[in-house]
Amino acid sequence: MSFSFKPLITALGLLAAASQALAAELPAVPAEIKEAGVIRAGVRCDQPPYGFQNNNGDYAGVEVDMAKQVAEWALGSKDKVTFTCVTAENRVPQLIGHKVDVLIATLGVTPERQRVIDFTTPYRWGASDVLVAKGSSIQKIADLKGKTLATLKGSVQAKWFEDHMPEVNTLRMNSAADALQTFRQGRADAYTHDAATLVVVAANDPNARLIGEPFQISDAAIGVRKNEEAWRDYLSAAIARMHEQKLFRGWVQAYVPENIQAYYLSVFEQAKPAEAL
Repeated sequence: MSFSFKPLITALGLLAAASQALAAELPAVPAEIKEAGVIRAGVRCDQPPYGFQNNNGDYAGVEVDMAKQVAEWALGSKDKVTFTCVTAENRVPQLIGHKVDVLIATLGVTPERQRVIDFTTPYRWGASDVLVAKGSSIQKIADLKGKTLATLKGSVQAKWFEDHMPEVNTLRMNSAADALQTFRQGRADAYTHDAATLVVVAANDPNARLIGEPFQISDAAIGVRKNEEAWRDYLSAAIARMHEQKLFRGWVQAYVPENIQAYYLSVFEQAKPAEAL
């Protein structure tokens, strides 16, 4: 008697497909989002590769593509999302003030922020670092004592130095571009920001280098208003699906030069490192 494995293989294939579909299932889209017909996303416009404006003035970046993907899953089209440029200082007020429906804006999860807004499950981890001139005598964070440090208003880095190293003189700027210019003009001895942002700067500036001492390691997540649990849970499920479908890898490869892709892939796909300090 001959026996065919074909029906068994077909059945197993259908079972695997059903399991995958079940794993990727999203909850119902909140009624208010469906009724609005568009998602208003707050994103960064000066922080490649996460959020920036390209040569045509269009929004681009990993977090911008995340927002477009949410719009496609929730409302059927990647075009059903509008973007508002937010800064480190104004992004939470923009959300609380109903100027945007969601923040996908390099937003670190902190206890201070958790008191006023809600967060989805994290989609990546982030660390901070410090950029100095290539010939600087500053070799580690402790060497910043008595120095002038450029940072952003409302950033987690500004808060960290305020709490841990108040003897450092911080110049708090409105944007990453302003902080970087302050550093390059010599008005600051160093510039601190997300390591992901500084990796790009250092790779393109032969006169600058990173200290390479990660600090203020935290999770990055999508921010939503309090009492919008259904929207928060929908976005958390969307993040799980993005990871499941390995979408972050493609987005990183689209926006990050090949020589520094490894760092960005690690923050989306690997566990958080231990805090150096």
